[in-house]
Amino acid sequence: MIKHRCKISFLTLFIWISACTESTPEQAGQDLLTPKVLVIGIDGIRPDILMDVNTPHIDRLAAEGLLTNQAMTGYPSVSGPGWSSMLNGVWPDKHGVTDNSFDGERYNDFPDFLTRIEQIRPELETFAVADWAPLGYSDQGSPTISDAVDVKHVLDGYELGWAEADAKSVQLAVEQLETSNPDALFVYLGNPDEISHEHSSIGSEYRDAIALADEHVGVLVKAIHDRVTYPEEDWLILSSTDHGRRSDGGHGGNSEEERTIYFLANGPSVIAPTLPDSIYIVDVAVTALTHLKIQIDPSWRLDGNPVGILR
Repeated sequence: MIKHRCKISFLTLFIWISACTESTPEQAGQDLLTPKVLVIGIDGIRPDILMDVNTPHIDRLAAEGLLTNQAMTGYPSVSGPGWSSMLNGVWPDKHGVTDNSFDGERYNDFPDFLTRIEQIRPELETFAVADWAPLGYSDQGSPTISDAVDVKHVLDGYELGWAEADAKSVQLAVEQLETSNPDALFVYLGNPDEISHEHSSIGSEYRDAIALADEHVGVLVKAIHDRVTYPEEDWLILSSTDHGRRSDGGHGGNSEEERTIYFLANGPSVIAPTLPDSIYIVDVAVTALTHLKIQIDPSWRLDGNPVGILR
C-alpha cells in the first residue's frame, strides 16, 4: 500500500526563531505555564489542495499561529519513511525505513519523540493513537511508536473503515484529554490518503475527506480548550503530513508535488515568523521536544530543528 491555510496567500511562509540569551516578557509569562503538545498527523495531504478546501478549524489555528504550504518531506515519498521521519526527527539514512515494509528499521537507535520523552522525563504522560496499524504494532522488530508510550491505541482502518477509524481515534484522544493529564499526544488520521488512492484522484472525494479531517481537528482543539486546567497550560498544537501526491492520487516519487507538505504550529509560545531557508518533516519531533523543555542531546543525532516557537 502506498500511503498516503490559512488562506493568507500562496506565498511561501517559512518560520524560524533564533535562541534568545535573555528572557523576554513573553518567555517569562510562558515559564509560569505547564508546556504540553498535541501533534496531529493527517496522511497524504497535498498542501495546495488544503488551501482550496474549506477548513475553518485549520484556518483558525493558522490565523492565530503559523502555517507554511512549502515544507518538505523526504524521498521516497511514502508513509513508512515519512511518518518515521516526522515522529523520530531523522531522515531514512538514520531510522532505516525506506518503504512500507519497515524492513531495516533502527528505532532502538532513533526512537519516536514520545519514547524520547519517556526516556528523559518519564514523569510526563504520553499518548498516541493511529489507525494505520504499522505505526503502533509490529510482529517483527519495533513499531514506529514504541510500547514505552504510556497510552497507545492501535486501530485498523481497513477493518473499521477509514472514516470511522479516524472518528474513533479522535474520540479516544478526547477521552484522554477529558479524564487524564497528558503532556504529549500524537493523533493520526488516515482517511484522506486512503480516499485519494481509492478514487485515484485529488477530486471531490479527496477534498471532502480533508474537510472531514478538519472537523476532527476542531474536536481535538475544543477538547484542549475545555480542560479545567487549560488556563495553567501552554499548549503547542502541531500538524503536518507525511507526503503530498500526484493528480492521479499516487505518490512515492521525488517530484515537487509529491514531496511538498504543510507545517502548522499554534499556541501561546508560537511567535511571528522570521523566515528560514526551509522547513522539513523532521522538524516536527524536535519542535515538540523543545516546547516540552527537553534539551536536545547532540548524541541523538537528530536532523530536525525547532521552528516557530519561543525556546
